[in-house]
Amino acid sequence: MADINLTAMLYKTDDLRMEDLPVPKPGPGQVQLSMQEVGICGSDVHYWTHGRIGDFIVKAPMVLGHEASGIVSELGQGVTSLKVGDRVAIEPGVPCRMCNYCKTGRYNLCLDMKFCATPPYHGNLARYYVHDADFCFKLPDHVSLEEGALLEPLSVGVHATNRAGVGLGSTVLICGAGPIGLVNILTAKAKGASVVCVTDIDESRLQKAKELGADYTVKVTSRDAQQTAQLVEEAMGEKPDITIECSGAPSSLQTAIYATKSGGVVVLVGLGQEHVEMPVVNAGVREVDIRGIFRYVNCYPTALAMVASGKVNVKPLITHKFKLEESIKAFEAAKRGEGIKIMITCTRN
Repeated sequence: MADINLTAMLYKTDDLRMEDLPVPKPGPGQVQLSMQEVGICGSDVHYWTHGRIGDFIVKAPMVLGHEASGIVSELGQGVTSLKVGDRVAIEPGVPCRMCNYCKTGRYNLCLDMKFCATPPYHGNLARYYVHDADFCFKLPDHVSLEEGALLEPLSVGVHATNRAGVGLGSTVLICGAGPIGLVNILTAKAKGASVVCVTDIDESRLQKAKELGADYTVKVTSRDAQQTAQLVEEAMGEKPDITIECSGAPSSLQTAIYATKSGGVVVLVGLGQEHVEMPVVNAGVREVDIRGIFRYVNCYPTALAMVASGKVNVKPLITHKFKLEESIKAFEAAKRGEGIKIMITCTRN
């Protein structure tokens, strides 16, 4: 093994460098991974262009990347669940396992969460990376490493649809046809949603939504939330049981409430402005539940089962491929909004 670990290191806003670091060694309960595929997430780009997301601020150089798969290259002390050569998907957040949130099964809310590429913790857009073994999920032989990397965004869809209560016969509105909106189409359909409608301002994204299983699409041309809600109702023939808001745009958040049927559920996935004006009285008097989500929890096994069984096909989400050495070029393409999911291959030629 080479003793150099090529990484995509973010120093500060608009300062991303390819840098060689020592190859990390696994500690007890950890595995060293030869990284294979890493997808670029909107949060990675946001850290690069803004230097922060909310209270998470880049104060020291940080390796980017958290949507990833790898091959186990070395075992730390006490690891028996994996062996060298295993192909794995990497759930990027490692909680403390000791707090009340962790012990009650809601470890995504752990206050001591160590999450890849969230300051101050390094991500895994690198040649080698070390991670806790119990947050690495072995891939069946027929599931590709690219699909393994896509389990991360897919898990967001699993968690959102879990929180929403999507089940057989549910009618679902998804606001926003970006990567997270698209994985919510896939998970909602896999869970038995009978009708899925998607809104967006971009016609090409709506076309991709149709290709991935959306029954109806509505192009948003106005910030009038009630008008858009009316268009949704006309397209679906009724108000949806559930709305999953994935854009974070204020007018779309308002549409989500107006569009959802009385007694229904709105789940907030997209993150936008910290303070947004919402028609809460409309939601309150119609008993529309508003629920938030934060990443995902206990969702990787379900996401993997969806892909392995063929119930969900994430391959069409990948539109661009780059090599690790081309990471800066890949981030520039993501910044321009090209394609849907940009995947970076970390292995040497």
